[in-house]
Amino acid sequence: MKEFLDVIRRYAGPYKKYLAGSIILNILSAVFNIFSFTLIIPILRMIFNMDETVYELIPWNSDAGIKEMLLNNIYYYMSVLIQNFGPSMTLLMLGLFLGVMTALKTSCYFGSSAVMVPIKTGIVSDIRNQVYSKVLSLPLGFFSQERKGDIIARISGDVGEVEYSITSSLDMLLKNPILIIFYFGTLLFTSWQLTLFTIAVVPAMAWGMGALGKRLKRDSLEAQSKWSDTMSQVEETLGGLRIIKAFNAEGKMRNRFAKTVDEHRRLSNKVAIRQASAHPVSEFLGTIMIMIVLWFGGTLILSGNDAFDAPTFIFYMVILYSVLQPIKDLSRASYCIPRGLASMERVDRILKAENNIKEIDNPFKIKAFEDKIEIRNVHFSYNTGKEVLHNINLTIPKGKTIALVGQSGSGKSTLVDLIPRYHDVQDGSILIDGHNVKDLSIHSLRGLIGNVNQEAILFNDTIFNNIAFGVENATMEQVIAAAKIANAHDFIMEKEQGYQTNIGDGGRLLSGGQRQRISIARAILKNPPILILDEATSALDTESEKLVQEALDRLMSSRTTIAIAHRLSTIKNADEICVMQDGVIVERGRHEELIALDGYYKKLNDMQQL
Repeated sequence: MKEFLDVIRRYAGPYKKYLAGSIILNILSAVFNIFSFTLIIPILRMIFNMDETVYELIPWNSDAGIKEMLLNNIYYYMSVLIQNFGPSMTLLMLGLFLGVMTALKTSCYFGSSAVMVPIKTGIVSDIRNQVYSKVLSLPLGFFSQERKGDIIARISGDVGEVEYSITSSLDMLLKNPILIIFYFGTLLFTSWQLTLFTIAVVPAMAWGMGALGKRLKRDSLEAQSKWSDTMSQVEETLGGLRIIKAFNAEGKMRNRFAKTVDEHRRLSNKVAIRQASAHPVSEFLGTIMIMIVLWFGGTLILSGNDAFDAPTFIFYMVILYSVLQPIKDLSRASYCIPRGLASMERVDRILKAENNIKEIDNPFKIKAFEDKIEIRNVHFSYNTGKEVLHNINLTIPKGKTIALVGQSGSGKSTLVDLIPRYHDVQDGSILIDGHNVKDLSIHSLRGLIGNVNQEAILFNDTIFNNIAFGVENATMEQVIAAAKIANAHDFIMEKEQGYQTNIGDGGRLLSGGQRQRISIARAILKNPPILILDEATSALDTESEKLVQEALDRLMSSRTTIAIAHRLSTIKNADEICVMQDGVIVERGRHEELIALDGYYKKLNDMQQL
């Protein structure tokens, strides 16, 4: 219960007025319900002609007890009504009063449920927004350890389970304790001896329900984990359909998926069976309690106890039966909540994940790039493992083009990822115009940098919105100008809807060269002073590469550029070429100087010419 209350405390703050309204309406519903049931006693007494007492009105300031005075005066006014209107009309009036009380009770019951709706939907929306915002803020290193399908499953399936289990239980946990308190108060008022006996039976019922739900959270956690595996396999399959079909691996993937689905089904069955047992078990235990109370109460009446007659006992049993439903609802909540808490635990793995890319207090907001980028004695490793970069020193003056070449895994991409702080160095420092990047505002730092990657990352949106991505209030004229510089305008205008053409998921409706030119146009529109090119032409055919290279040359002409390249022909004119091997810069210089060294760079050059 503590975990549940922690979750509610975290998210229910903005909805306190709804919670207060629900509590008030639930109290009114319980009061009206008790008043309507109270009419059972006089109605039964009248029908069976059991009351021949002559009542006198007892004033409120008399020495009589509250219970005695209240009951006496109710019966006094009843006798006045019978005397004035007759038994039949009085019975009709009591029936009408019962109808009014019932209408008020059901109205309050409906109102209490209605005011809970904004809380339920609001909490779920808040959790989804928090998870999405957290995903955007986490460093790239976090996602190298997590599967995309697992994250999607947490945002969709786990948050949905929180909605079903926790927010649905919130209504029951607000309403039912109020009903139980008021009903038990009425039972004590009616017969404290019988109520004390009843209370002695309830803990056994609660223990029986608790014993069945001990393993539910653990089973739910395992089931949700298997659901994440299922979503991960779906995501992998959609991304790798071409390879799956090329290698005739449909059967293998089908069997792998079926195995995961079967494991999820098996765990879900365990959870569902445990949850399904809640109602019949609580029904059985409740019947046992009613049976025991019937025996004890009947014994009191048969023994001639004057304080407890048959109509009062019937009223007592009606209230006792009414208190059973809230108890059953609480037991059902005790089953639902562990499932929701298991899902919330998985969601919290994202929400509580540590973001090690942190800004200092009052960071410096750099507005322009004026001088140079310095990389001083930089060491870096992923997850404290083997060093990926070792003692890197590099100066990149403004307006110059620096190229990084070397075999795959030599640390080129890791090095450029350190400049915009996608990762932080373990030792050493990176400075822009003398400012350590760790002292800069991340937003202003990344605002100086534009990226064009090997794989163009586009979104399922129009060409216009993809080019204008990240640029506030971009006009059509600005987007067209950027597209022309990127050699993209002509093929865009050939589309039926021009710049308003939707390019599909990841830009799949465009060719590789077209996607790359759109990403270059996006970088041109951002107009960053520092440009990072990560093998921007390596995946293109010769004709597309020529068009893209022309666009890149225009983009690089007035900017400080760091280019990662496998094709040495694309970086021959760089101001400095740094050759990396196993995380170390082993050679540096211009193209001709490196050829003259007759070292690792010349070896790479000869292999490509061959």
